[in-house]
Amino acid sequence: MSAFTTQRKTVTEREARQVAEAAREQDWRKPSFAKELFLGRFRLDLIHPHPLPEPESVRRGEEFLAKLRVFCETTIDSARIEREARIPDEVVAGLKELGALGMKIDPKYGGLGLTQLYYNKALALVGSASPAVGALLSAHQSIGVPQPLKLFGTQEQKDAFLPRCARTDISAFLLTEPDVGSDPARLATTAVPDGDDYVLDGVKLWTTNGVVADLLVVMARVPKSEGHKGGITAFVVEATAEGVTVENRNAFMGLRGIENGVTRFHQVRVPAASRIGPEGAGLKIALTTLNTGRLSLPAMCAGAGKWCLKIAREWAAEREQWGKPVALHEAVGSKISFIAATTFALEAVLDLSSQMADEDRNDIRIEAALAKLYGSEMAWLMADELVQIRGGRGYETAESLKERGERSVPAEQILRDLRINRIFEGSTEIMHLLIAREAVDAHLSVAGDLIDPDKSLSDKARAGVGAGVFYAKWLPKLVAGPGQLPSSYHEFKRETDLSGHLRYVERHARKLARSTFYAMSRWQGRMETKQGFLGRIVDIGAELFAMSAACVRAERLRGEGEHGREAYQLADAFCRQSRLRVEELFNRLWANTDDLDRKVVKGVLGGAYEWLEEGIVDPSGEGPWIADATPGPSTRENARRPYGA
Repeated sequence: MSAFTTQRKTVTEREARQVAEAAREQDWRKPSFAKELFLGRFRLDLIHPHPLPEPESVRRGEEFLAKLRVFCETTIDSARIEREARIPDEVVAGLKELGALGMKIDPKYGGLGLTQLYYNKALALVGSASPAVGALLSAHQSIGVPQPLKLFGTQEQKDAFLPRCARTDISAFLLTEPDVGSDPARLATTAVPDGDDYVLDGVKLWTTNGVVADLLVVMARVPKSEGHKGGITAFVVEATAEGVTVENRNAFMGLRGIENGVTRFHQVRVPAASRIGPEGAGLKIALTTLNTGRLSLPAMCAGAGKWCLKIAREWAAEREQWGKPVALHEAVGSKISFIAATTFALEAVLDLSSQMADEDRNDIRIEAALAKLYGSEMAWLMADELVQIRGGRGYETAESLKERGERSVPAEQILRDLRINRIFEGSTEIMHLLIAREAVDAHLSVAGDLIDPDKSLSDKARAGVGAGVFYAKWLPKLVAGPGQLPSSYHEFKRETDLSGHLRYVERHARKLARSTFYAMSRWQGRMETKQGFLGRIVDIGAELFAMSAACVRAERLRGEGEHGREAYQLADAFCRQSRLRVEELFNRLWANTDDLDRKVVKGVLGGAYEWLEEGIVDPSGEGPWIADATPGPSTRENARRPYGA
């Protein structure tokens, strides 16, 4: 057994849940459309009429987008970034000159002060030119130093760090460790108090921007001691500090230009003044930062959908088979329809969530999470369909196409680049669990003690009384609603009728809530282990949210006289496609292979099916599954490469 294996931090499942639960925002101080949707209440009034940005923010945003477009078209060479596997220094210098590092930073600190809406439009634009450049800007501003300082930093910290982040310095966010992913209770990096400093020791993995960063947000565990509450805590760390070593620049199947690495901290002294928030607040800071930070990924996913649609349209009109363009063959046409309708819906979800974030009237923690989940999954499907539409040319690299005289379309690259979004900032599986926890929060608030095996009988009795009052009022409202009235949502009845889709959402929101209640009654404390069921519940909610956003956006565009008829057609197509997925998901709530799958998994892990692996060779190399992350001095050369150095 290796030394690393024996030193791994071991926590129980219950301890891990307690850490995650303590990091959650416990209260709902503002309304949430998505939260209400999961409770069976279709609050269309929270999103319709579609919220609109302030004219001044539009002017400033459009002015910057125009400059950024010119820069993307003239300076960013996506093929070169793919070929050389890095972003050229002159591109980063140009981004700094444009002020792109400070898109979300207040002008008083040297930033542009763009709204979330226009920040996301900028990321979609840059991401279409090069997903690697989009990732650089997103990691710097969405989860790097600027966002947590904006929300939790002291005035002194903002004065010290935000001007640097706005114009010159690149930042990174360091949470993941070689043996710690979405289970932060096992975080091993420590920050030990020593006078007016903390001393950091540990190893961080998959540090996006970490190879080139000037400033780092680092999550580390402070031991509990006299005068120190302890717990997972956030720090701003200078990347040039003594004891900070970038030990490796990682390479991936996509995003070849991304500067992602492994960073080791050995006896790194960090001033207490660089601690963000109080001790023990690190995870709460991280999760709160991600509430809006997650919107950067669906922004680039929506941009990818637009590009997929453009290429599909141009290619499918040019390529002929059996006497007509392939677009007119139903097998290909259905794919193009899916790409067009889904792109419209993704942009609708993104713009709606972004504008709600800007207005700060609603709590959008579930909306942002749904946008990330839905955007990453659907963008991957759209890119896959584009590769299929392109056929052999879709599988061929852009460089190879160019060398033999055809248009260098990087379809296979976008498929590889988009794949990470289903893992970045919370994998699809983790997002299912995170959203499910928020979706059932109302139930756990009133009935949680009833299903908690550690609660006393008196606690359960009190919970039973409270739950009885809540459900006596709530359950009858799930029986009937506006979705059963043909006249409901009549304002969406135009040449193309969207009112029926909104009635469908209302009815199925109630059905979703009934299904959740039935499952809680059936499984009680075992509900959290039913991850297949919870995932489908969340996926249904995501589809209903996307349908709602698509309809509201179509009506907004109609009212503005901008592509209204076409928007209604796209919304109608999307909703009809979405309804088919919703029906399948509802069927699979109760008709599935979840129980059988668990038995098979136990057999696989127990070696019962090892005979099935015979007849192959394994090309994998030697070495441990998880790298040794034992604290100590680095034995490797520092691979840090700041831009322009």
